[in-house]
Amino acid sequence: MLDDVAIRVRQNVGIVTAVLLFAVLYVLYNLSHPKGFSSAVLVQNSDEIFALAMLAMAQTVPVLASGLDLSVGAVMTMVGCFASYLLTGTAAGAPLHLDIFGLHIGLGTFPGGVSGILLGIVVCLAIGALAGFINGCVVVYGRIQPIIATLATGAVYIGIALFLRPTPGGKIDEDLNWALTNSLGDFAATVHIFDDGAAGWFAPLAWIPVPFVLLILIALVVWVPFRRSVLGRAVYAVGSAEGAAYMSGLPIDRAKIAAFTLAGFFAGCGGLFLAIQTSSGNADIPQAGAYTLNSIASVVIGGTSLLGGTGSAIGSIFGAMILRVISFFFRIFDIAPLLQPLFEGVILLAAVSIGALGVLRVKNTLELFR
Repeated sequence: MLDDVAIRVRQNVGIVTAVLLFAVLYVLYNLSHPKGFSSAVLVQNSDEIFALAMLAMAQTVPVLASGLDLSVGAVMTMVGCFASYLLTGTAAGAPLHLDIFGLHIGLGTFPGGVSGILLGIVVCLAIGALAGFINGCVVVYGRIQPIIATLATGAVYIGIALFLRPTPGGKIDEDLNWALTNSLGDFAATVHIFDDGAAGWFAPLAWIPVPFVLLILIALVVWVPFRRSVLGRAVYAVGSAEGAAYMSGLPIDRAKIAAFTLAGFFAGCGGLFLAIQTSSGNADIPQAGAYTLNSIASVVIGGTSLLGGTGSAIGSIFGAMILRVISFFFRIFDIAPLLQPLFEGVILLAAVSIGALGVLRVKNTLELFR
């Protein structure tokens, strides 16, 4: 029994390292915070972590297939801009129009109310998945390297975002904002369930942040089934050895398209939540770039190899958490903005180096048999 546990730990040393590092950093953060270990702090932290965690998951899937998606930040931004039009929640609905070449073209009215919000969420997630699907088709059928293809499509998606929101604006339904960015108790009170959150059995759960629950649900409902599916296993096989996967009869093209489509879906989840959190849409190019780079860092810290074939989106979630906790420390200790990149870089280098020790040992062992 203990031998099996030890083998599993060695096989997942990257994820284990990320989990332990996050646990240590987060405990230290809460010990240093004046209101540490409180529901308010946990809710605030969850709100800040969710979008990056989604992008880390988005980046993981193409990386597992030995690719790299530089458009995840752009997809997130584009979906957020769409959400700022579709999630207003007004009873009369949201009038849609298109201003192009000096022409004002009416596109009708998007449904309002709760049904309109639910439809808007589905549309936004579908837009993200469609963007990822386009990325996959460009890579597979255009036979272009993923890093180049997604660099180009990312520019297109940012262009669409700028067309939708030349300046920050829009409005997200206030109840939706409050329900999804606070605790389960606030969610229940907003949507009027469980006696408005006052049910006795619900009290022990009322402090849990809604973003934390959403993150777990997305991981369990979307990632876990995908990983165990034929396409999910094919993604891992493609990343490990594409030639061997092809000779084994695995659906290589479908696996790659599925990987990028799922990446687009996860990025859409991040963009949707970010728009809900900020109650607006913003085609922020520097923010999109920062999220993309941080998603790659999260993947590496989470134990996924950039060469493909090994790793998990769960580890990338913890990698994103580590990055965010590092930024939390900057606020607690009032570190000067000019020094923050220095400290962040040193900590990231240490974390990545520790996670790479196991890979280095395997590489040196294989060299003996060449």
